[in-house]
This record gives sequence, C-alpha cells and structure tokens, in this order.
Amino acid sequence: MSLNWKYQESFADRHIGPDEKELQGMLKTLGVGSLDELIDQTVPAAIRSKEPLKLAASQPQSEHDALAYLETIAAKNQLFRSFIGMGYYDTQVPNVILRNILQNPGWYTQYTPYQAEIAQGRLEALLNYQTMVIELTGLEVANASLLDEGTAAAEAMALALNAKGEGRGGAFFVSEACHPQTIDVLRTRAQPLGVEVVVGDHRTVDLGSKKFFGALVQYPATDGVVHDYRAFGEKVHAANGLFIVATDLLALTMLTPPGEFGADVAVGSAQRFGVPMGYGGPHAAFFATKNAYTRVMPGRIIGVSEDAQGRRALRMALQTREQHIRREKATSNICTAQVLLAIMASMYAVYHGPRGLKAIAERVHGLTVLLARGLTKLGYGANYENVFDTLRVEAAPPHIRTILAAAEAKGMNFRRIDERAIGLSLDEATRPADVEAILSVFAGAKPLGFTLDELGKELKSTLPEGLRRSTPFLTHPVFNSYHSETEMLRYIRRLESRDLSLTHSMIPLGSCTMKLNATAEMIPVTWPQFGKLHPFAPSSQAAGYKVLFEQLEQMLANITGFAGVSLQPNAGSQGEYAGLLVIRAYQQSRGQGHRNVCLIPSSAHGTNPATAVMAGYQVVVVKCDESGNIDVADLRVRAEEYKDKLAALMVTYPSTHGVFEEDIKEICSIVHERGGQVYMDGANLNAQVGLTSPANIGADVCHINLHKTFCIPHGGGGPGMGPICVASHLVKFLPGHPVISTGGNEGIGAVSAAPWGSASILVISWMYIAMMGAEGLTKATKLAILNANYIAERLQQHYPVLYRGKRGRVAHECIVDLRHLKKTAGVEVEDVAKRLMDYGFHAPTVSFPVAGTLMIEPTESESKAEVDRLCDALISIREEIREIEDGRAPKDNNVLKNAPHTARVMTAPEWNRPYSREKAAYPAPWVQDHKFWPAVGRLNNVLGDRKLVCSCPPIEDYMTPEPSKSVA
Repeated sequence: MSLNWKYQESFADRHIGPDEKELQGMLKTLGVGSLDELIDQTVPAAIRSKEPLKLAASQPQSEHDALAYLETIAAKNQLFRSFIGMGYYDTQVPNVILRNILQNPGWYTQYTPYQAEIAQGRLEALLNYQTMVIELTGLEVANASLLDEGTAAAEAMALALNAKGEGRGGAFFVSEACHPQTIDVLRTRAQPLGVEVVVGDHRTVDLGSKKFFGALVQYPATDGVVHDYRAFGEKVHAANGLFIVATDLLALTMLTPPGEFGADVAVGSAQRFGVPMGYGGPHAAFFATKNAYTRVMPGRIIGVSEDAQGRRALRMALQTREQHIRREKATSNICTAQVLLAIMASMYAVYHGPRGLKAIAERVHGLTVLLARGLTKLGYGANYENVFDTLRVEAAPPHIRTILAAAEAKGMNFRRIDERAIGLSLDEATRPADVEAILSVFAGAKPLGFTLDELGKELKSTLPEGLRRSTPFLTHPVFNSYHSETEMLRYIRRLESRDLSLTHSMIPLGSCTMKLNATAEMIPVTWPQFGKLHPFAPSSQAAGYKVLFEQLEQMLANITGFAGVSLQPNAGSQGEYAGLLVIRAYQQSRGQGHRNVCLIPSSAHGTNPATAVMAGYQVVVVKCDESGNIDVADLRVRAEEYKDKLAALMVTYPSTHGVFEEDIKEICSIVHERGGQVYMDGANLNAQVGLTSPANIGADVCHINLHKTFCIPHGGGGPGMGPICVASHLVKFLPGHPVISTGGNEGIGAVSAAPWGSASILVISWMYIAMMGAEGLTKATKLAILNANYIAERLQQHYPVLYRGKRGRVAHECIVDLRHLKKTAGVEVEDVAKRLMDYGFHAPTVSFPVAGTLMIEPTESESKAEVDRLCDALISIREEIREIEDGRAPKDNNVLKNAPHTARVMTAPEWNRPYSREKAAYPAPWVQDHKFWPAVGRLNNVLGDRKLVCSCPPIEDYMTPEPSKSVA
C-alpha cells in the first residue's frame, strides 16, 4: 500500500457544501456536462478574467496552519495597559457572555430579525439594550444600536439638520471638548451637505452669530471635566437648535442623565459594557432622543406588539420599513447595526444589574480621585474637581515627553492631549496597583513618599451635588434577576432557543449571502492580542495588526483588480458613502467640483440613493428593461442630458435582479465618456471572485461587504465591514484619520471613529482567504452559481423565475415570482414566508427588489441535501396553495394564512381548523426528526407601529391572558 505523505486537508472542501457526487447530480439536472460549461453560460465572456486569480504563494493553508501563522502575526502586537480613553476603555467581558454569546454560533450566525416570529430571543436582548439606553440617558426612545460614537454623532447632526434646518446648509456647533475623532467624522459628513461645523468653547460661543440648527457637547468632556450644560442647552433651544450630548453610559450611573438637563439627543458607545476594544471595533453605538423625532431617527427600533393569538411579541418597527423605501428622501443610509455587540452590552447590564454597574462606576471614579490626590501631592496640576474617570495633567513640554517615554517603558500608554497636557483615563480593569504604577511614573526616580491607603482616607466623590444622579435606573426585573451565573446562563440559552440561526438550517436570503462562518475563522477574534489593543495606542505596539492590514489589503486588491484599499468603513453603508466621497474629492481635484449628478438604476438597493444624497449628489434614476437589466438606451439619454454635471454611476453587479448584465462594460464606458466615475456596489461580489472583477467590468471604486462575501458573520444584524477598493487614480483620496496616520495623501476625512474601522473582525476574512486560497475562492464562486441555478431549475415549474441572463442562467441568486398567487388563491408572499417556518426554514428575501417575490441565495456552503430540502419545502407549499386554488381548502383559514403554528397553538385543548395538527406542524419528513418551534404566532405589524413601545414594558404587561380553548 502506497502512502500519500504529502496529503493536506483542504479547508475549501469543508467550506463548500456539495461534494463531487452531488455536484455531478446538479449538473445533470441543469443539462450541462461540466461546471465550467455552466459558468460559460452564466458569466459574459467579455468580462471574464484572462488569468486565474493569484494570491500569496503560502495559500491555501489548512485550518491549523493558518491559525498557527496568524498566532505569529498576533504575537507582534504588544499589550500595554492603555489609559488613553477618548471613548475606548478596557473592560472585563463576563465569561458567561463570552462563551455563550460571542463564541456561540447560535448567536453570531443569525440574520437581521426581519422574520420576527423566529427571532424573539434576539429581539428581547435588543429591547433590553434600548431600555438600558433610555433609562441611563433619561430620554424617551432609543434605537437598537448604530455603528460607532463618531458616526452616531454625525447621524444626530443629520437629524437636527432635518428637524431644525432646511435639509442643507446652516451651521452646527461642536464643543472643542468632544473627542477629536468625532469632530473629524462630523466635518466629513457636514461638508457635502453644505453645513458649516463651528468648533469652539461652549462657554463663550455666540449662538446668535450664525443660523445654528444644533450643537454637540461631550459629557464628560474628552479631557475628563464634567461640565454643567444646563445653561448652554437653554441657549441652543433659544436659537431654535437641537441640543445633542455625546455621553458615557457608565458615567451616567453616577451623573445626571442628559434628558434631565434638556438634551434632545444623546449618543455614545456601549463599548465599555463588556465589549473588548479590538483596536477600534466592532462596538455598539447608542442613539436616544425624544418621541417627537422617532420617525426621523436613524437605525432600527425594536417595538412591542402582539401575535395572532393576542400574546406579547416583539418586532422591528418604523424604520425597518420607512427609511429605505424612501430611497433618496431617506434621512439616513444606515441599513445595518452592531446587533451582536449591542446584545453583549445589554447582557452585561443584565448580569451586573443597576447595583453592579453603580459599584463598577464608583470604583473607577474612586480610583480616579485617588490618582488625582496622588498627582497633587507630587506637584502636578491635576484638576480633579468635576471628573468621573479622566484627568488632564499639565506639565512643561520637555517633562511631558519624559513622562510619556517613562510610561511606555513600564508598559503603559498615556494620552498626549497637547504639548502641555497628558490625559489619564481609568476603567473597569484598573486596579490599585495600576494607580500606584502611574504615580511612580510621574514621581520619576523619587519614591512616592505616601501609600495608597494614606491617600484613600476619607475618600469622597468630587462631583458636585447638582451633577449627581438622583433618579433610579434599570428597575425592570430583567436587570434584577439574573446575577448568578446559573440564572444568567439559563436566560441566555432561553433567548437563544427562540431564534433560528445557521445552526438549525440554511438561511436562503438573496443579496445577503448567509454562508458558513467557520469556527477556525472565529477563534482569533477573542485572542487578547487582537482584542485588548486601544485603537490609538502607538503604532509600534500594533505591528501585528499592520501585517494583517497589509496582507488583507493586498488580498482584496488582487481579488478586485484595484490598486488601493481602505479598511476604515465599518459597514456596507459606510463603504458606499466613503466610495462616493472619494469620487467627489477626485472630481474636485481636477476642477470638476460642479459635477453633482449620480445615476442610479431603479433596481438599486435603497441605501444607494440615500447614500448619494448624503454625499451631496443629485440622484437621477435610470430605468430597467423588462428583463431586469439596466435600460442602456435610457442610461445613454440620462448620461448625455447631464454630461456637464455627471459625477458618478452607482451600479450593483451582478444586478440586484440576480443576473450578469451583458452590457456592463458599455454601461461603464457611457459614464466614463461623459466625465463620470463608476461606483460598484459590492453586495454581490461573491459571484465575481476568481471569475471577473470590478476592475474588469470597468468600475473605478467598489465597497466590499466582508460580512457577505468574506465570511464575517451577520451577528443577527451586525457587525459588518465595508472596505473600499479603488483604481490607481483614486488612491490618494482614501480616508484619513485625525489621531493615527492612515489613508491617502489627499485623503477625505474620517468616515468611521477608528482608523481601521472594526479591526478585530478583519481576522475572520483574513483566515477565510488564507484557508481557501485562489482556487478555493474561485470554486466557491462557481458553486454559489451552481446552487442558485439548481434551485431555479427545480422551482421553475412551480414558481416562475422572474429574471434570467441572455443564455437562460441566473447568477448566484434567483427571484421567484409569487404575484399571481394572490389572484388564484388569495396567497401573499408573506404567507409563504411564514409557512416556511413550519418547515424549519427562514424565508428568502421577501418583496425585494420586486414586490410579491422571493429572492433566494443558497451560497456555496449548502449541500445538495439542504438545498433539496428547501426546494421540497417550497414545492410542498405550492401544493398547499393548489388546495386553495382547487377549493379543497378555504382562502381565509388554511395552513398558510395561519402560519406559523406555535407549540402553544398545537397543544391547545381544542382544534377546529380544517386541517390536521400534523399537517400544520409536521409538513415534511425532516421536521419529524428536528422541529424548530416559532416562539410566537404571526405578528400584528399595524398594532406595533400604531402603539410603539420600544423599551421593556412594566412587568404586568408580561402577564398575558390564558389562551382560549379554541384556536380557530
């Protein structure tokens, strides 16, 4: 027997679902002789890559080899104790949360909770998050998280502009005591809108000097001072502006909430509530405001409604349906959130409760006061009046440099505020020994001459009475019941059991790419060498991250065919925005700043027109033809009509309709010939990798949804990452940052709070690419196309496929048409979506991009057996619809209209529906083996929007009435 001593296990074979036998069976169903024959029929020859995809020579790697190599990269990072602050703090992730949420695919592989009946656990955790934010800020309504503190402040500015301004122009005041990264993000966001950002001292600014529509302050300030903003807030209101407060949730356990001193909006980051710094992210931002601004608030709101049986149920409300339907009239382009991180932060509050949070805050504050006393004894001007956790320590410039160098030599990072001041921020992880170490640095070679015990005698808070919190917070039982690990573990598991994730079945959402998030890819996320770095630590301490960034940027550049990459955008929406701003800067650099028209096909994602407006463009819509392709004749007319003002075209490829458009090169040429640039939305890049590229089709810039194509998990609706890749003439305009040098030499301002966005999750995409290698990535693309065409073929005679390419093939997804069923059976697409839950599946994308349709994307990770189960379920549902069409089942009382069927409904004492219990709950053989029960019945969406409740209701509201004996 010969031995294959060179064998290496292929990760690609683990990632890709169909094996060789299944592949051949699917090809036979499609009537093609090989996978390459199918690809030739699908991808236009004009855009096919002439050479195979090339990546680094060391790829592909096995799981173990890739992890071992990444460990050597991680080891280059140095873990200093960072006392830098500026909105980022070390924290202690409760192990019960770390193990059972952050490291648990039952939590991180879920999709956005659009199908509320199978997302009740996550929705409850997010409702807890909203409640936490509402009660700590003292405002009336909060959303379920935004991307980071800087962009949340920018969203608040946009809300103020729409509420108090004129949609464009005007002035916005920003306190110079705000974090510098927040100020820079605000300037970036303001410039395209014609808004003047005025930075100054809130104590001396003349708000009557300009037409200010709003003002932002930091509470506590970036240098630690807790200002009393009451009088300033009154001045803002007198000037008819909105008063916005960027704040800190831990500090608010001790400080007067912003809502109690007149704030209209409060924003900030929940990072220090149990989420690692991760060199910048991901972290959940928060946004709270008054009820009056609910309908223009950005992001998602979780609301309380009830189900078909009258029981309490949760759902996404208002913005879920409003913002992106409004397209260019939307007030925000945000389509994602930081759900997984918001859940962690909310669970941190549940675990510690109000008393635990207050104790943590008091310890941090106490150590800060202790440190201030010590610095005073050493002769430093540490103003510790009115501070919570941060001190500004002043000294002569030469001594500042000496102190910073001495701190670094002892493994500590202090903040250099300016030439004459150092900032010191303490946090949950700070211990008395840290305070002693900091004091020893300031003492230099001299002994301290005192002990901490001596300093700590009769230690009292220096916060004045007028700024101390007097109102209770987190009074709901959920924050006061789960403080033992046993109870917390059971609570987390109970919520997890109410959610369908990729651990149960495929999630076949079109344009969302719910592929495998491999365990090997996820493991490094929780390595401290990546998680514990402060984003503003000296670059010399982040040498491992530098290697990671450089290698990942090169990978993405090779895949897209572009010359430059920015990893800063921390969501797809941010990537869209950054890409358009880069184009804008390029046009301005060549004296074409007047170009302000952006062409967008009518089939585009709703974020595209919203983003274009935010970037200062006039949106002109281009028609699509009957086949779902861009109408080239109409595009030519529009491009010619606006040729003197044409700035850009935004195009998704393959199209949102799920086909490779044959005319894409001509489309790009039409725009280029008239002075415009082409922005490619990278939502469907997973159908291009290894076969073609954005550069091949003629684009100039694209964003990449790393949470789609490159395996960062969706996390229940976030985190995401949206890096941009650009052609050589755009590289110098890539976004910069005010704290850490990055970007092009003529770069636009920061678009995210951290220099490299949500840096810690970039390891996921690095691992995926390293393990797949060029061949594996290319095969994955081919298999995604195969799976989609196989589904289209199997479903065609039951549900017509709406759009196909010129040779009869779909790309990586297909749209099946259900519109005729409303006429023949009274069945809506929503009925099919809810009935799929009874079969154990999450629905495909409902009514997008065409109302009354399902958009299905199987990804390459699903086996033929799983794809067949989905097809069998949809075919079985079509037979159930035929029963209605034939009169064998009533139109208003059937398995579809009553779906989903909950365990409570199924076990009711009486059953008088015109179908059996078995048909309702066990409609397919595989459901007998493993049944996922929806937690609630069909949601009442109208009630939820009419009576919006977006925080935990009183405990009495949880006491739902007993079910009636009849469930008909």
